[in-house]
Order: sequence, then structure tokens, then C-alpha cells
Amino acid sequence: MPVNRRNALRGGALAAASTVLLTRPTFASAAPVATPAAGGVPAATAPIVAAYRQLQTGINRPSPERTAALANLGRVAKAYNASLSVAGGGAPLWTDLPLGPGSDYTTSMYARLRAIAVDWGTPGGALSGDPVVLDRIKAALELIYASQYNENVGEIGNWYTYEIGIPYYLLHTLSVVADQLTAEQLARYLAPVKRFVGNPNLRANNASVIETGANRADKALISIVSGAMLGDTAWIKTGIDALTDVAGGGAASVVAKLDRAAGDGFHVDGSFIQHDTIPYPGHYGIVLLTALAGAIHVTAGTEYALPQPLKDKIYALVADSFAPFVYAGALMEPVRGRMLSRQGETGHDIGHQLTVATLVLARTASGKTKTDLNALAAKWIKEGEYAPFLKIPDPERFAPGPDLVATPGIEFAQDMLASGARPARVVATHRDFGQQDRMVHVTDDWSASLGVSSTRISRYESINGQNLKGFHVGDGVLYTFLPNAKGHYTDAYWPTVDPLLLPGTTENDGPVDPKFGGVPVGPNPHTGGVRWDARTGAYAFDFTSWDGSLVAKKSWFFTPSGIVCLGAGITSTSASAVRTTIENRNLGEGGRGSLLADGRRVPTDLGKASALRRSHWLHLENVGGYVLLDDASVTALREDRTGAWRDIDTGANTKGTTTPNTRRYQKLVLEHGVKPVDATYAYAVLPGASVIGTLTASWAWRVVANTPVVQAVRVGEALLANFFTAGSVDGVRVSGPASVAVGRRQLAVSDPTQTQDSVTVTVHGKAVTVPLKGTFGATTVVRL
Repeated sequence: MPVNRRNALRGGALAAASTVLLTRPTFASAAPVATPAAGGVPAATAPIVAAYRQLQTGINRPSPERTAALANLGRVAKAYNASLSVAGGGAPLWTDLPLGPGSDYTTSMYARLRAIAVDWGTPGGALSGDPVVLDRIKAALELIYASQYNENVGEIGNWYTYEIGIPYYLLHTLSVVADQLTAEQLARYLAPVKRFVGNPNLRANNASVIETGANRADKALISIVSGAMLGDTAWIKTGIDALTDVAGGGAASVVAKLDRAAGDGFHVDGSFIQHDTIPYPGHYGIVLLTALAGAIHVTAGTEYALPQPLKDKIYALVADSFAPFVYAGALMEPVRGRMLSRQGETGHDIGHQLTVATLVLARTASGKTKTDLNALAAKWIKEGEYAPFLKIPDPERFAPGPDLVATPGIEFAQDMLASGARPARVVATHRDFGQQDRMVHVTDDWSASLGVSSTRISRYESINGQNLKGFHVGDGVLYTFLPNAKGHYTDAYWPTVDPLLLPGTTENDGPVDPKFGGVPVGPNPHTGGVRWDARTGAYAFDFTSWDGSLVAKKSWFFTPSGIVCLGAGITSTSASAVRTTIENRNLGEGGRGSLLADGRRVPTDLGKASALRRSHWLHLENVGGYVLLDDASVTALREDRTGAWRDIDTGANTKGTTTPNTRRYQKLVLEHGVKPVDATYAYAVLPGASVIGTLTASWAWRVVANTPVVQAVRVGEALLANFFTAGSVDGVRVSGPASVAVGRRQLAVSDPTQTQDSVTVTVHGKAVTVPLKGTFGATTVVRL
């Protein structure tokens, strides 16, 4: 069933993909005279506050969609207002949100107050301009300040709550009612923000921690807006300087492009990492982009405006780091880290946030840059039918402490669409991001990506009570994205899928790691691939299970029609059976679809497994085809699985509901038996293929080798080979581990281990030494 939810515009912030320290803006040598404007905001900095308010309440652009969204926001705001108590005397503001030091509920209190305030301040809102509601907002601000969040409280629990989470919601609220508050009131409520975010360069609870990436950008924007509310120009400057890390000489600049593997921030190949080893374009990168978009927006036209070179680098991030991982308006799962377990942040939710950030950026851009940004936003809106961007029947995330969706995103989108912006075209792409061990394969109809790991990149992230069943998300998961199943991963996939049988993985069916949790990196460096052209590439993964009992050499060869999947050297010392999952497809609630094996219908009685012996091909209706390239036995099982979001996320401010979700799955599993030695598999996944397309697809490629040394496929004139050690295949020899693609006139080489200075490839009787030091897994092309 389609969903129509999306994240809120979080006060605006943007990302940056740049070089090192940029020229900072010139400021007046002395602070300007703080001439009061309406309320307590000084006139000199009032434009920044007004622009920030615009990101909460919008531009009052009328439309039926705005009216509908505002009505739904009003429904929620009225409910929160009705249940709000401002009696004081130690009584909670909301009965389900207890007061107390370090309360897990403080963020939710501010989030609810933000909903009331935004609706009050939005023209046409259900509570718009109501003086009684305004008095209640003021009283609530005072009560929460006095009991929960002031300059004298200590940080208890997650630092983020005090230093980013609460400050954002507080600023959202204050920006809406600032002209109704005195300078003294603003100073009072911002005193704890000054304490916790006075220096956005450092962690307030541990000054030895230098802020990086999204956290730094968030704190920078908080500083800019807070400083503007108080007329504190030094704090504004500190926030702007933090973006490029003036205090640290640029070392932690959020716009620096790192030329190395892993590490927080953007990288020269377009990668984005947070928490040092987690690929995060699908959350923290967008948080960073949103913060930077906000910084550009609120300072535009003021003396604090960001310099054009910095803005240009920020604009370029959208196409370079984010757009490749968007399908049907949603961010792909392997770049979302632990956030894939959040009920209120599906791939579509965070995709909507990316769209809003892109729209905000486009409003400050010009020329081709503006056209290109608008084209991407228009494309994502057009393709996002599963979760329509312009329809918001539920303005809350399902998780407690929700971000509220107001009207700005809809208004900015309609402004853009009315300008005649044309959606960007789908362009066939095969691209490796070696600095974050991720890849993406885009065709005219379907896309694919992999969830892998290495000594550089973590197998999973499971912290703060989130992603509690992500045991194998970095073990070689093959994600396929289909035009007729755009909600596949959004539709309660993670709380209901069998976490031990993720597509593409080879696993023991035994117990999971009893110490599961944290952000553990993989044991082997060999993860990466080679790009042949925009439609073809190879990827290799040297897999070892969490306990070391199972090893396998795994390869994926990406072609226009599908993905050839090879496994070799599959060896286990465990007493558990070993299985490779070809498919584990979410068919939806009560989903249907026939399964064929060599043209014969396979029984799909729920819970009844079918053993398919020596089948040559399979076809799953409305999903695609599967070609079996060896004599393996396949187990087919259709089953209903039930789970709740709370099963995988118990985070204090993100925890999912306990409501059960039941989804139907089609499993296709290869059985390798107990303690296999040097077992293999070979199959092809053909996303979206018809029955005829499944029968004819194998004509486009041929498997050449599948051993622990080399796995290779011929695609047209090209030989694509993943060498796990020195070896040879089909007239090509390499001196060490490498991914290689060879044609008549061109050689493409990469080092998936990212440890070698060079690799010598002998092809057509000629030895070619290819320098690879410092390429970090990128493909090097040599003309033959």
C-alpha cells in the first residue's frame, strides 16, 4: 500500500563537496549596533531570522496540495495543543512525556511544541494567529526551559540531544514567535544553546572531540541562527567559520574533499562517510546538505552571505554524491546505515528530505546550476509515485519525537514546477565509490547496488538501540530496484524480512554473533570492482563470516540485462548448513505472483518449501527472471512474516511502534549443505525480465571461470575478471589481486584491496604495469 510520508525540512542545511579551506566572507571589524526590530531580534540580523522562519512556515503560495498538507498539520497541532498542560507546578506538559533530568522525552516535548508553533505561524493554519495559543506556546517555552533544558543542566545520555536535537526544535519554534518575545526572553531560552553549541567546532561534553561532517554543519547552522536572534555577530561568524573549520586550519572542513579511504566527510570520488567507517549519503550526508542549504538560504543577501566558490562546491554535491543513489525518489538501502531500521525514515522519507534540500539550493542558484538542480528535484518528484512528494496525509513520522512536515517543501516544489523545469533524464550508469566500498548500476528501467564491507568499511552499524537485526547487511547483499515495485524496501521490509537470508549473501544458518552491535569493520581488504563502460562492470568481495567459520569468494558482473553472480571456495567448519540466497522478495501484504521453473508452475502454498533440482531458469511474476548456471539445488519457499518496527529500533527518540506488520516473501535459496569444501554457485538475476527475456538473456554473456583464484565473464567483446590473487584466465594474466576488464583496444584495472602500488597485466602477449597507488579502488584505463 503506498505511503505518503516524508521528513520535515530540518531548518535548512546543506552539504559541501569541496576542497580545503576557502576564502571566508569579510565581516565588519566591529559589531553593528543592535537596533531592535519587532520583538527582541535586532534589526541588523533580523533578515537571517526571517529567512529561517520561511523554512518553517513557507512562502504562502496557494494550492490545493498546500491546503491539504496544512489541514493535516493542523490536525496534529490541534491535538498537541489540546493535550498540552501549562499549569506548571511540576506537572508534565503532556501526560505521556515525563519530566526529569536527562529525560528521554525532552526532544519530543520540543517537537510537539514546534508543531503547534509552526501551525500558529503559518498563514491558513488551524491555529494561525490565535492569541490564546501564542500565550500557551510562551508558557510552554518557559516551563520546558525551567525544568528540562537550561544552561545549568548536565548532559545525560546521548550528547546529540543537548547539542543538536533540542536546539534545532527550539530554533524552529523561536523563529516563528521571535517577534512576540523580548530580547530578554530570547537570551534566556538560548542560554543553554550557547552553552552546548557556543563553539560548533567541538563537542561540548568532551572538548577533545572535534566535530566533523553532518554534526559540524548542524552546529554551524544552529550557531548562525542563534547568533542572529541575539544579535551576537561573533557567534554568527563562529558558525560560518566552522563550515570550513577556520579554527582548525581547514582540517575538519565540511566541504573538504578527502583523498583517502573512509574517514568522515566527502571524498574525491563522491563518497560520503560518517562515523569514520559507514557509507552515509542516505542520512548524514543529506543532513549535512540540508544544513548547508539552510546556511546559504538564511545568509543570502546579507553581509554574512557565503562566498560564491563555496556555494558552487555545495551545489555540485547533489549530482556527485547523492543523485546516483536515488531510485524512484528514495535513497538506496546500502547508503543508509542504521537508519534503515527507523520506521519514520524510510528511503522515501529521506529521499523527500533530499528533494527539499535540492529545491532550497536551487532557489539561491542561477544559470545552468539552477536548471540542473531543479531538473533533479523534478525527476524525483515525478518518479516518486509510491510516496508522492506533494501529498502529506500524515505530517508526522511514526517514531516518537517526530519531525513535522510543514508547507515549505510543497511550495518550493510548485514554484519550481510552475517555472517549467524539466525532469532530468535517466542515464545508464555504472559507478564505483571505492572510498566507501559502494557501487551503483543504473539502467533505463532498473537499478542495483551492493551492501559489502572490508577492513575499511563496517559490516553494519547497530548503535543507540537501532538496526537490531542488521547482522548481515554488509555481507554481500544485492539490492535490486524495480519500476513496478518502487515501495519494496519502504513497505515494512526491514521489520519483516528474514535477516539471515538477505539476497546475495552466503551464510551459515546457525546462530548470529552473540556480541552483535557497534560498527565492526570486515576482516578482509579485498572489496571493490572495475568499470568497463556506463552499462557494464564487475565487483568482487572476499567474504569471511563474523566468526571466521565460513569463507567465500564472491563476484557480481553487471550488464544491461542483469547481474551474473558467482561464488567459489565456499568452505565452512561450522556444524550449520550453508546457504546462498538468490532472492527474498517482499511481495507486499498478501502479495501474489506465479513462480515458474523451466516453464512449470512451482507450488506457492504458504510455508511449503519446494526443492527445485537442476532447473535451468526461474521466473517470478512482476519481479523478474533467474538463470541457474550450474547444477545446484534451489529451495523455493513462499511465506508470510510478521514483525514490528520496535523489534529493530528501540532508540529513545526513534523507536518504532509495536504494531505488527505482515508481509509475504518469496525465497529462492541455494543449499550448499553442512561443512562444504570449495563449493560454488553461479546464477544470474534479471530484474524486471519477462519469461522470454529470461530465456534469451544468457546469450549476452558467458561464464569463463569460477574458482577461488579468478571469477570471469565475457560480455560482448569484453572480458571482465576478478582475480583474488595472481593468476590467469582466457589469455589474461595478472601479478596480484585485481579487477580487470579487457577489450580489443582498452584495458581497465582496479585494486580492490587498495594496498598495492601497481599491478602488471599481461594481455595480447604484452605486459602492462598499471600504477594503482593512491587510487583507492578507482578504475584506471589504459589504451592498448
